[in-house]
Amino acid sequence: MPTLDHLLAHGAPPAIAILRGVKSTEAAAIGAALVGAGVRMIEVPLNSPDPFASIATLQAQFGQEALIGAGTVLDAASVDRLAETGAGLLVAPNTDAGVIKRGVSLGLDVMPGFFTPSEALVAIDAGARRLKLFPASSAGPGLMTAVRDVLPADIGIWAVGGVDAANARDWLAAGAEGVALGGALYRPGIEPAEIGRRAHGLVAALNSRETMQ
Repeated sequence: MPTLDHLLAHGAPPAIAILRGVKSTEAAAIGAALVGAGVRMIEVPLNSPDPFASIATLQAQFGQEALIGAGTVLDAASVDRLAETGAGLLVAPNTDAGVIKRGVSLGLDVMPGFFTPSEALVAIDAGARRLKLFPASSAGPGLMTAVRDVLPADIGIWAVGGVDAANARDWLAAGAEGVALGGALYRPGIEPAEIGRRAHGLVAALNSRETMQ
């Protein structure tokens, strides 16, 4: 199973696809569309229908080439259920030291949410080495730059909330290690072909940033 570090080191686009509301019966087709477009990180929020079934399906089919995991992870019991699927990514909207410590202890890639420097430092103290600025659209890239200046240099920050292919480069230019996209890539009812088209556009946008550097 690839880790986030491994994927980034080997050129995977720094983007997580958030499949909020996905059904387990459609997870495989949507996963194939995303992976086919080059996306290598996929998150199923736990307030989706039967989320652990979707995560298990994605892990079984794509877990050797993509990092699969859960979002909206709010308690230690959910961390344990996630680990049982074999998936490796744990994303939360908040800063909960217990959730972070449990995920780290199980060897998961943990990405808790924060909005203030105080929350970020609590998460780091609990063992997080990556954080998600959420909701990023309410802050703007300026907050990313400011927070980046005061946090340890080895802490990766991901912009989540209101990110799309048009502004992803702005977030990376402001100091984000990566971005995560929900509605800009997937909403319930969107066909896999359209999801793949959107994912190709995102990957192309991120690749054009790399070319410009």
